[in-house]
Amino acid sequence: MAAPELSVVIPVFEEEESLQELHAWISRVMKAHGLSYELIMIDDGSNDRSWEIITQLGETDDRVKGLRFNRNYGKSAALQTGFRAAQGRVIITMDADLQDSPEEIPSLYKMITEDGYQLVSGWKKKRNDPLSKTIPSKFFNFVTRKMSGIHIHDFNCGLKAYDRVVVKNINVYGEMHRYIPVIAKWAGFRKIGEKAVEHYERKYGRTKFGFERFVRGFLDLLTITFVGRFALRPMHFFGTLGILSFVIGFVFTVKLFWDKIDSIYFSQIPLKRDIYQQPIFYLALVAVVIGVQLFVTGFLAELITRQSLSKKDYLVIESVGLDELPVKVKQV
Repeated sequence: MAAPELSVVIPVFEEEESLQELHAWISRVMKAHGLSYELIMIDDGSNDRSWEIITQLGETDDRVKGLRFNRNYGKSAALQTGFRAAQGRVIITMDADLQDSPEEIPSLYKMITEDGYQLVSGWKKKRNDPLSKTIPSKFFNFVTRKMSGIHIHDFNCGLKAYDRVVVKNINVYGEMHRYIPVIAKWAGFRKIGEKAVEHYERKYGRTKFGFERFVRGFLDLLTITFVGRFALRPMHFFGTLGILSFVIGFVFTVKLFWDKIDSIYFSQIPLKRDIYQQPIFYLALVAVVIGVQLFVTGFLAELITRQSLSKKDYLVIESVGLDELPVKVKQV
């Protein structure tokens, strides 16, 4: 059986009211544009009838595939599992709450297959969400743009399109689904585009996200920025901070000894306190110790990184003049 042109990956968490309607909507769009596809729904530990409905859809439509978690692991886990199962040339992700429109799928598909993008993120230009979601979202999108250098408006839009090679070679974990474009960029996939998409008001149920997700989202952004930039060269980070701290401590120390020498040989006014009695002495001591610790941390992290790199499979996606890709290389 030939692989489908499209894999539509949908994380599901307690969306029993919308699943049949979403399935019918996707089917109409695919049929109208003559696209072969598979629909992969990942039940993220729902407590309602979501899995029962997914099972029923799979029995009546062989293009529907379902995966079920034993408990709620989160959207990132659902997406990563869907990515592993997907067989399509292009992978589309969307939410199950009917706020993302399947009508956008054909144009997203063309942006990957014809325009050469490796990842296309939807942009909910006109967003039908309360201010409690839109204002924090705009702030985090602004911060993410500045920190990542990726100039798109909506990193967290659930409606995205990916070239197969991207989803097969990135890992999404924790709550990193918000920053998949950043993960893709650090993995070397830089052809990232954006498309303004229709966004509908929630028709059934209620939002599954609370305010705490913004706190976790900011921490995840710091994590992914650090890992992306310094995972393969930790000494550049720790060593730079260590040298800076050591130099500051050294300068303070030199000043303390110079003041002592100056008071003995050149000045008529003796120091009122010995070196160890001055507050700056302890600042200098702490700065030097921290500097040494940071430098040693960077050195140890570098050794660990070198060891792991010796076992690393590097990503080769095409070859010329070879019947097969070399051993110890990921094949896509």
